[in-house]
Amino acid sequence: MPSISLFLLARPSALLSPPFAIATLASSSLHDRLHLPRRNMASHIIGYPRIGPKRELKFALESFWDGKSNVDDLQKVAADLRTSIWKQMADAGIKYIPSNTFSYYDQMLDTTAMLGAIPLRYGWNGGEIEFETYFSMARGNASVPAMEMTKWFDTNYHYIVPELAPDTKFSYASHKAVSEYKEAKALGIDTIPVLIGPVTYLLLSKPAKGEDKSFSLLSLLGNVLPVYKEVIAELKSSGASWVQFDEPTLVLDLDSHQLQAFSKAYSELEPSLSGLNVLIETYFADVSSEAYKTITTLSGVSGYGFDLVRGSKTLDLIKSAGFPSGKYLFAGILDGRNIWANDLAASMKMLNSLEAVVGRDKLVVSTSCSLMHTAVDLVNEDKLDNDIKSWLAFAAQKVFEVNALAKALAGHKDEAFFSANAAAQASRKSSPRVTNDEVQKAASALKGCDHRRATNVRARLDAQQKKLNLPILPTTTIGSFPQTMDLRRVRREHKAKKISEEEYVKSIKEEIGKVVKLQEELDIDVLVHGEPERNDMVEYFGEQLSGFAFTVNGWVQSYGSRCVKPPIIYGDVSRPTAMTVFWSTMAQSMTSRPMKGMLTGPVTILNWSFVRNDQPRFETCYQIALAIKKEVEDLEEAGIKVIQIDEAALREGLPLRKSEQAFYLDWAVHSFRITNCGVKDTTQIHTHMCYSNFNDIIHSIIDMDADVITIENSRSDEKLLSVFRGGIKYSAGIGPGVYDIHSPRIPSMEEIADRIYKMLVVLETNTLWVNPDCGLKTRKYSEVKPALTNMVASAKLLRKQLASA
Repeated sequence: MPSISLFLLARPSALLSPPFAIATLASSSLHDRLHLPRRNMASHIIGYPRIGPKRELKFALESFWDGKSNVDDLQKVAADLRTSIWKQMADAGIKYIPSNTFSYYDQMLDTTAMLGAIPLRYGWNGGEIEFETYFSMARGNASVPAMEMTKWFDTNYHYIVPELAPDTKFSYASHKAVSEYKEAKALGIDTIPVLIGPVTYLLLSKPAKGEDKSFSLLSLLGNVLPVYKEVIAELKSSGASWVQFDEPTLVLDLDSHQLQAFSKAYSELEPSLSGLNVLIETYFADVSSEAYKTITTLSGVSGYGFDLVRGSKTLDLIKSAGFPSGKYLFAGILDGRNIWANDLAASMKMLNSLEAVVGRDKLVVSTSCSLMHTAVDLVNEDKLDNDIKSWLAFAAQKVFEVNALAKALAGHKDEAFFSANAAAQASRKSSPRVTNDEVQKAASALKGCDHRRATNVRARLDAQQKKLNLPILPTTTIGSFPQTMDLRRVRREHKAKKISEEEYVKSIKEEIGKVVKLQEELDIDVLVHGEPERNDMVEYFGEQLSGFAFTVNGWVQSYGSRCVKPPIIYGDVSRPTAMTVFWSTMAQSMTSRPMKGMLTGPVTILNWSFVRNDQPRFETCYQIALAIKKEVEDLEEAGIKVIQIDEAALREGLPLRKSEQAFYLDWAVHSFRITNCGVKDTTQIHTHMCYSNFNDIIHSIIDMDADVITIENSRSDEKLLSVFRGGIKYSAGIGPGVYDIHSPRIPSMEEIADRIYKMLVVLETNTLWVNPDCGLKTRKYSEVKPALTNMVASAKLLRKQLASA
């Protein structure tokens, strides 16, 4: 990989190249229609999608990683995207435009680079961070594994977890924040540079491997602040007038020591911040009364940003506890995590009530969080139904909604814009497409019932073993196999009706045959069909369920270059016909080994979709659970003996505040049990979870009552195993992942065997399964074959050793 500085200022295009021009409502004509000067009202965007309207960054990154393009090509794409985003916001009239929200991989990893907190294994010797080091931390390389990746709060975005030790040396090693500020300034656009705040950075880090787990990460606060001071000084000298510190950990349950860290940090930074306006931004939930008091009494801070979509209690705090005089309130009233058009009339009522508290000149209309969690631009969706399209607003449209509210607040309301919005809101509420009485009644009948299988898991496992006859340490994979370019082409041509149904089925059958043959050659015990017919584990099912709508370019970044296209749940959900039985039975007919039927669970479908906001989420989840239940029963009737119901996103939906978690876990676990409560004891139910911290919900995982759970483990330094070391007994089958599939690195047989040894110390031999961390869709066969070969060899080696012992 080229050794070039990661954050050298790329050459921004003077004019937007057509591929990157974000085609929203024509911004100039909108301003003419509003008869308003640009950027004169108090509007703010916390952050914006960086992947591009048609995933330009994804393709540029993957081309670079594959050696098909060079550093200049990658930086050119990145510069064009940044230019496009800044110009779009400026043309729309946004006053407070963010910079440094773009990232080649992840904003937390960018902060690690800025602070020079590079783990020793990457061989960094100082100086400006280069691409080679940066991407090795994110993805690993041939000799060292990647850093841990986990969920960003309760979203489907993943961040790279910093690894810190008491002796970590911090230094100013990436000038990206300043470079991007200057880049925008050269275009004539003054921006607010955005930094992950120092306290949030430390609280979201973890002790480096081998460090005492009791080591306080906040003890490093005094060590990181000098670097922040250097960044601030350089931003000031470059002409910045504002700086935004994102401190979303303020919405968590914090103790007094953690809250004091915020006071200490910003008190120490205050002299450096003199002459700058400082915005402390929070998002994703309410702040507690203690956190509210802590941050609103910080000296040297000019404004505070709060999520008023998921933080209705914060709104009450502002009104009851008061707001500091002379400070700006950045009111996050536009939902940055969903795609529904804002109810402008309702938002105006909220803004008017806030205006009475803080004053019009100190009230700024903002998004609830970064718009990176929503799709990019609705204009690119020419196949969406017109009625449904009128109910939606993607990131580009939310920019205009923010500014329209800011204009209205200042007395320049665009009546036509507001009238069109009101009509769309009314249309959605009255549409017969939204409600299905039969589905509503069936879901309501579920409340108050337990929906458990009649026999305990130990008895079920015994019955299943008699039928399946598996060896100890049975091997399996999680579901998907590599999706080649040819395979994607076949699906694309089928969707475009360029090939017949018969040709499509023939191609998919051939692919399934190859996957089955490969697994048999590798001697894997429980097989999968590889999911060649599936574009995405949620979208595939949504396309076959009622109440869902789909986009062509509604992509959202999950991590790095990985993007997902969440379905839109706009109405009541039901299953008109079987969804997977045809492919699963075809695959089972090709082998005598057990073939897993592969389904996505109701909680994951819910959490990985854009969900309707006109009824409680649990009601929608129960509807999906009933649909999946029918599919499970049909698979069982068709002779499938092992059925996997993935709940990869169950932990992701856990509310951030502990007081709200029990209710969520109750209905989420109940939804899973609904799907399989009626199957026979001899039908083995698997589930899968990945890339979250599961230790705090282990009792709920046990309560799901699955026969076997496969769960991510290797990339998170085997944190999962600590739960079982603590005495938790898990009677069901369990397969903690033995290698990280999100890295191209191929683990050795010895490395995998060592992981299995560690598992056997805390887990029973007759319950342990051997499997990768996650599905193999994103990997290449040149990586998958040797990795699975080593995995199976490790399992066989340990079987021999256990037998001789």
